[in-house]
Amino acid sequence: MSSEMLDLFISSFGETLLMVGVSSLLGALLGVPMGIFLHLTDADGIRPQTALNRVVGMFVNAVRSTPFIILLVAVIPLTRFFVGSSIGTAAAIVPLTIAAAPFVARLVETALREVDRGLVEAAQAMGATTWQIVSKVLVPEAFPGIVAGITLTVVSLVGYSAMAGAIGGGGLGDLGIRYGYQRFLPEVMLIVVLILIVFVQLVQTLGDRLVRRLGHR
Repeated sequence: MSSEMLDLFISSFGETLLMVGVSSLLGALLGVPMGIFLHLTDADGIRPQTALNRVVGMFVNAVRSTPFIILLVAVIPLTRFFVGSSIGTAAAIVPLTIAAAPFVARLVETALREVDRGLVEAAQAMGATTWQIVSKVLVPEAFPGIVAGITLTVVSLVGYSAMAGAIGGGGLGDLGIRYGYQRFLPEVMLIVVLILIVFVQLVQTLGDRLVRRLGHR
C-alpha cells in the first residue's frame, strides 16, 4: 500500500470517527429527553398526555421507518440551512443525527418501561416531584439499558456513515465507493469493510463491558 493510499485511509477513518462521534452525541442529547418524554406522557405514565404523546410518537416512527439513503436526500435543504452545504463530513452529521435521535428515543423509552413500577409508586407516595422521579429513580434504574441502547445506536451509525459516502459524505464509505467501486480496486473495498467490522466489534465490546459493570452496581 502506497503512503498516499495510507494517508487516505487514515483521513477517511478520522472523518468516520467525527461523523459517528458527533452524531451519536447529538442523537443522545436529543433522543434521551425525547424517550423520557414519551415514557412520562404515555397513557400509563406519571404525566399522561395522550394526544401529545401520539404526535411525538408518530414523528419518531416516521423517521425510523424511512430508509437512511432516502432520509439523506430528503433533508438536504435542512442540511444546507445548518452547514451551508449538502456534501462533506459536516453535512453528513445532520441526517445522521436526525436518524439517531428517534432511534435512541425508542430504546430509552423501552429501557424506562423495564423499571419496577413499585419504585415509582413509592417515590410518588413520598411526595417526589416528576423531576425527582426521573433523576433519582427512572434514569438511574434504567441507565444500563440506556447505555446499551446508545451502544446499539453508535453501531448503526457506523453503517449509516458508510452509506453517507454514496452522496459525498466523506469517510470510509466514500473512500470505498470512489476507489473500491468506481476505480475497480477491490482490495480497497475489502480493507474498508475490515476496518468497519473491527470498529463495530470494538464499540460493541466496550459498550457491553460498560453495561455489565453498571448492572453489577
